[in-house]
Amino acid sequence: MARSDSAADAANPGRLKQIALTYKMTRKADKTIGLVLAGVFLLTFGIFLAIGFLLGHPVYLGILGFLLAFLATAIVFGRRAERAAFGQMEGQPGAAAAVLDNIGRGWTTTPAVAMNRSQDVVHRAVGKAGIVLVAEGNPNRVKSLLAAEKKKMNRIVADVPVHDVIVGAGEGQVELKKLRTTLLKYPRVLAGPQVTATNDRLRAMGDLMSNMPLPKGPMPKGMRLPKGGGGKAR
Repeated sequence: MARSDSAADAANPGRLKQIALTYKMTRKADKTIGLVLAGVFLLTFGIFLAIGFLLGHPVYLGILGFLLAFLATAIVFGRRAERAAFGQMEGQPGAAAAVLDNIGRGWTTTPAVAMNRSQDVVHRAVGKAGIVLVAEGNPNRVKSLLAAEKKKMNRIVADVPVHDVIVGAGEGQVELKKLRTTLLKYPRVLAGPQVTATNDRLRAMGDLMSNMPLPKGPMPKGMRLPKGGGGKAR
């Protein structure tokens, strides 16, 4: 019992420090956050307290109002902090990968499964909805990246649905702040064991490609690599 109490005491300062850090980061992008939170708390508490005086129970409704005011303030703070975080991440390289990493249980994400010289990139997420390829970068350039990666997925795991998403604010694109919601809206068509099997096959393919032995020394003149790069010398 003493151990659990000491662990809780040790966790509280860390939690408070995290809240303070989140507030500071949010305030950089949202200068009015302090006034908004104070207004939400005072308004909610004041309404319940006023109702309490009207009904003749100011203490009970005052306590209830305080608790609900605290809850309302926490909800507003969470939403504005999330909005500020997405605003700071928008347009930054790897922003989509950061969102995918926090999508929740049941999803396995692999960042940068495909990339070109312009640093347009495709990330992969695997879950009960199947495989979702998420591209960020120039909309015109990432289409070819997506098409190539989608073709590869269909060849490796032909029985698994493959979705593709381009992150952006243009037509047919998905805003960064809506990326997680978009993935969670896809219908769940795979069972847990199928998701595991799909991840294993993709992981095995990745290991096979990374561990493929390459011949040492210069390439002989006139010699060409076979299409797909998977041929063996005889």
